[in-house]
Amino acid sequence: MGMIVEVDNGDENDAVLVPPPNFAMVEDCVFRSGLPTSSNFPFLQTLNLRSIIYLCPEPYPEENLEFLRSQNIRLFQFGIEGKTDVSTPILKESIMNALKVLIDVRNHPVLIHCKRGKHRTGCLVGCLRKLQNWCLSSVFEEYQRFSGVKSRATDLTFIEMFDILSLRQCLYSIIYQYHGYGSKKRRLLYKEENLQKPRLTSFSLSCTYRNTVVKTIPFSGYDIN
Repeated sequence: MGMIVEVDNGDENDAVLVPPPNFAMVEDCVFRSGLPTSSNFPFLQTLNLRSIIYLCPEPYPEENLEFLRSQNIRLFQFGIEGKTDVSTPILKESIMNALKVLIDVRNHPVLIHCKRGKHRTGCLVGCLRKLQNWCLSSVFEEYQRFSGVKSRATDLTFIEMFDILSLRQCLYSIIYQYHGYGSKKRRLLYKEENLQKPRLTSFSLSCTYRNTVVKTIPFSGYDIN
């Protein structure tokens, strides 16, 4: 899955912007794809990214790191093996930590990617959809749209069994207040005092948060400086 965007700048040599493979918008300011190459950098510049969530254990390509440095983009790496028999506790821990980065609006706009933008990226997005209270059939349909004939039953089982309550119970120190998820009115509020019992307001399909209590596990990100 991919697309080519042609930019009309009035020049005979109009710029052609090439998105990474399997590129798509997940939500406003949240994108997904396969591993970008240098040919995709001009397109990525148009997204004004603040962060990238990388789901592979391999070192990030040096030319990609140079691009991130030049654009002041922060890299979060969660090394999930691409094989099908990944230990469930290890996968769960990586997905949980990645979700905490993903729902932090300070990291938006953000691009999620693995190698091909199918399985590991699909698992993370699928768990996000569960947090948003999507019905399971819609979550599976979205996963299969990107994975195609290479859909993995183990991934679908992981998404189905992923316990959102375990994420909600540990999110308690950063309070996110949304006025229409994805709108320009979205804002992040910090409240260090009068914290109540940890809870997370459930998502509706419009993805509206109200008085959501969130804790992020300390994570330094990938040092690209």
